[in-house]
Amino acid sequence: AYNIHVNGVLHCRVRYSQLLGLHEQLRKEYGANVVPAFPPKKIFTLTPAEVEQRREQLEKYMQAVRQDPTLGSSETFNSFLRKAQQETQQIPTEEVVLEVLLSNGQKVNVTILTSDQTEDVLEAVASKLDLPDDLVGYFSLFLVRETKDGAFSFVRKLQEFELPYVSVTSLHNPEFQIILRKSYWDSAYDDDVMEHRVGLNLLYAQTVSDIEHGWILVNKEQHRQLKSLQEKVSKKEFIRLAQTLKYYGYLKFDPCVTDFPEKGCHVIVSAGNNELNFQVRLPNEQIKEGSFKVTRMRCWRVTSSVPMSNGPSGSSPGKSEVKLELAFEYLMSKDRLQWVTITSPQAIMLSICLQSMVDELMVKKSGGSIRKMFRRRVNGALRRSDSQQAVKSPPLLDSPDASREPMAKLSSKLTSVSLRGISHSSSANDVGANDFHGNYAFEGIGDEDL
Repeated sequence: AYNIHVNGVLHCRVRYSQLLGLHEQLRKEYGANVVPAFPPKKIFTLTPAEVEQRREQLEKYMQAVRQDPTLGSSETFNSFLRKAQQETQQIPTEEVVLEVLLSNGQKVNVTILTSDQTEDVLEAVASKLDLPDDLVGYFSLFLVRETKDGAFSFVRKLQEFELPYVSVTSLHNPEFQIILRKSYWDSAYDDDVMEHRVGLNLLYAQTVSDIEHGWILVNKEQHRQLKSLQEKVSKKEFIRLAQTLKYYGYLKFDPCVTDFPEKGCHVIVSAGNNELNFQVRLPNEQIKEGSFKVTRMRCWRVTSSVPMSNGPSGSSPGKSEVKLELAFEYLMSKDRLQWVTITSPQAIMLSICLQSMVDELMVKKSGGSIRKMFRRRVNGALRRSDSQQAVKSPPLLDSPDASREPMAKLSSKLTSVSLRGISHSSSANDVGANDFHGNYAFEGIGDEDL
């Protein structure tokens, strides 16, 4: 069997036969010419070398399916992963109350099924808050970890292939929670959200929270003005003033390490305004700040590596830390491209931010509507995923058997970019071309952007 991980955390456990069944279903629906080749069956027992070869082939297959716009977003693929997640975590389908946080610390309790997918839960939260249907898509659910100072460290945006209740409860740690936040970058869309009372309240609460946690920079005079507007309960005016402040609408990430401008620099990365902002502490303790525009990133990739040993003596066996890196190739000047690498447990969340910025830019460039990009309601009704039937169908996985060989690890992408086990080398030359995520916004860059 193979473990499929999301952000270094076990998502589900699947067998070769299950993946073969998924492959055959995809071929049936989309045709053999669309679906990538699947590792062939073997008549005889596999040697250890062949087992590893098959694992690598399956990993590439899953990445190829996920990266295909049609296959990766298909209900067949996503429901397969949701059912496998539910069965692996052995959580039966039943009605439960899920707690979802708002930015102001308020808790919204929604009654859902354990098998409800991310969009179902988002719509249940919106319904509880009386958020209009056409504003639901401006918000998303995020898996976060509460830090000691009461702020939140973002783990990832909850995806369509997972069940939020299962994702958060399987971590067995009360520090992990689900929070509702806006999921767009261009502050011009604030106007749409502020048209409705509930949207205005959600946006106001998030803005106040980001200022309180130091994510948005405020000087003394601005702080005085904001305080005055708060006292008058002038929420729209408060947001309008906040929009003019540095880092408004940015997501701030935990301190991490970068190789720019030199290897081993400590950095705080923020994502927003179509850029990654770096506040770098150089080895001489000097602080430098700079930004990398998403339009000047030619491509990027997420890579993972797992230490071969189980860590220092005394650590739990099998608990090796997965090392995640986001690397992007950046147009430093008209004729010079350079790779920049960020080593961070939040690398996948960073890549999702980059991809969503590019998506938003491309929609805007094509003259499309962000509202249409966001919502896919079915006849205006809450759409339950068919994964709620998982318990009534035969189990996806056999019961664990202690006599079996240890599970092989299948480190699957399951995000907007490739996630793949690699050697400790982070050279751009040691990863195949299929592992890079091309940036369509880069192709339209003009001389005026340089």
